[in-house]
Amino acid sequence: MSHYNANLRDIEFCLFDLLGREKVLGTSIYSELDRDTAMGMLEEMKRLCENDLAASFVEGDRVGAILNKETGNVNLPAGFIKSYKSYIDGEWWRLDAPVDLGGMKVPASIRWAIAEMVLGSNPAIHLYASGYAFAQVAYVLGTDVQKKMAKHMVDRHWGATMQLTEPDAGSDVGAGRTKAVEQADGTWHITGNKRYITSGDADFYENVMHFVLARREGGGPGTKGLSLFLIPKFMFDLETGDLGKRNGVYVTALESKMGLNVSATCEVNLGEKEPAVGYLLGDVHQGIFQMFKIIEFARMMVGTKAIATLSAGYLQALDYAKTRVQGGDMKVMNDKASPRVTIIKHPDVRRSLMVQKAYSEGMRALVLYTASIQDEIELARAAADEEKIEKMERLNDLLLPVVKGFGSEKSWTLLGTESLQTFGGAGFTQDWPLEQYVRDAKIDTLYEGTTAIQGLDFFFRKVVKDGGRALGLLGKEIQAFAENSNGLHADEKQALLKALADLNGIIGVLVGHAMASQEKADEIYKVGLSTSRALMAVGDVIITWLLLRQADIAAEKLAAGAGKDTDFYTGKIASAKFFVATVLPHITADRKIVEATDSTIMEIPESAF
Repeated sequence: MSHYNANLRDIEFCLFDLLGREKVLGTSIYSELDRDTAMGMLEEMKRLCENDLAASFVEGDRVGAILNKETGNVNLPAGFIKSYKSYIDGEWWRLDAPVDLGGMKVPASIRWAIAEMVLGSNPAIHLYASGYAFAQVAYVLGTDVQKKMAKHMVDRHWGATMQLTEPDAGSDVGAGRTKAVEQADGTWHITGNKRYITSGDADFYENVMHFVLARREGGGPGTKGLSLFLIPKFMFDLETGDLGKRNGVYVTALESKMGLNVSATCEVNLGEKEPAVGYLLGDVHQGIFQMFKIIEFARMMVGTKAIATLSAGYLQALDYAKTRVQGGDMKVMNDKASPRVTIIKHPDVRRSLMVQKAYSEGMRALVLYTASIQDEIELARAAADEEKIEKMERLNDLLLPVVKGFGSEKSWTLLGTESLQTFGGAGFTQDWPLEQYVRDAKIDTLYEGTTAIQGLDFFFRKVVKDGGRALGLLGKEIQAFAENSNGLHADEKQALLKALADLNGIIGVLVGHAMASQEKADEIYKVGLSTSRALMAVGDVIITWLLLRQADIAAEKLAAGAGKDTDFYTGKIASAKFFVATVLPHITADRKIVEATDSTIMEIPESAF
């Protein structure tokens, strides 16, 4: 029996009832896709994920990736290779490949809805298949020669990596020391070591194109001195793509990890055995700008992965709670002869399940809402609507650290404290998939920038640097919704308005500290102590808004007669009300904490910790 159940009913509800995606299907650049076709794709992916992809989830964990240290090649379990092949053979790679190279133009909202199921069923498959998205970057930003390279990446199904992190630099990418020296033929020789490189190698593709940040000879310090190079595992004929000699980029070790074991997280050496020949992307020294095109995709993917795993964990916990018989009803708990009941009858189990339901469905809406903004960006580009492009890009930039930072932190926490906990001691065993979900999901809070980094990025880059425009735009939309109750959920919308005011208060306090730091430098510590808290509050306010929008739709559907969907819509209303009652009050407390925060913790001697 598969470990994975896709919540396609909720995905469909989010896409079409909440976000109205049918209005973009069949129009402009999406003219070849209608709702029926999109749903057919989603239904087929649900079948594939629940069967072929999920089949090797456990084997991939227990066997993992295996490195041949003599060759630098990575081998993967036979079952996982079969699952990966089923994804590629189904031509799902076309969703990420450049349209000019055989890709399929679909809205980001449909693409990420499909990705959720892949990431929930067997996330490493999506990671290994990222070469097609990398090819998109090479095709858009590359020279004419590099566009040919991108074509080979797609046609021959090559893998790809992004290589930023170095052993001494960690998240401080600008401290990287990997060096690039230009050669007479226009290529570059790269030397250095990279660490924590996802999908560094695999035995189901013939070549890997490494996207490597390096400092060119004479390049300045920090991130501005970095350039981005394409470095293939094997050299190849530019016209045919046929492989030539081995290039000087080698996997030297695999990290021994707590989870996601089938995903090869590698240490990579460049240029030690023989020159690592690379090509400067686009013939321009804009490494960080170029790499961020990949990082933005990766952060969206990580947040979606985390949220998909929470959904899978919730549905596993729900099934278990409906069938596990233990204890008597609390109303007659002193009557030892009373009938035993399933644990879903117990109040705290119901509380736990509703927390999981509200967050998993609310954060799914967050991912797909963000993806719908990406739909609008693409449509605006097609229409050359510069004003709309600028507006939507700022909103998308604002939401990405929320998807990644808030989504991963909440998912990891809830999987351990609620989903696994529903199983009691059984959840700690490998008889159930929850312990693997927990281990696999922890990396999501660390991948592509820790939660603290996402909080700093959100506040300094997406709020302060933006002048608060995108946050203000979103806040006005939430406020307008909450002020117009239409006779539905009026009390809950008043609570949302209170939470929004408290959130604005939190942001206002942090902006005040940031401004004060220009005169007194250590005031900035007060910001650093609260940015993660602010990011969590932003996420909670946004998903409250999305949950209440869903509840309004559900109430209208019930009033019109929902038939077989009555329970589904009833659950939508219940989870929104529960979330408002049990989560939003914490934002008032968070505001008080932020307002009272001082920097005395920074004055404590290290020896006192």
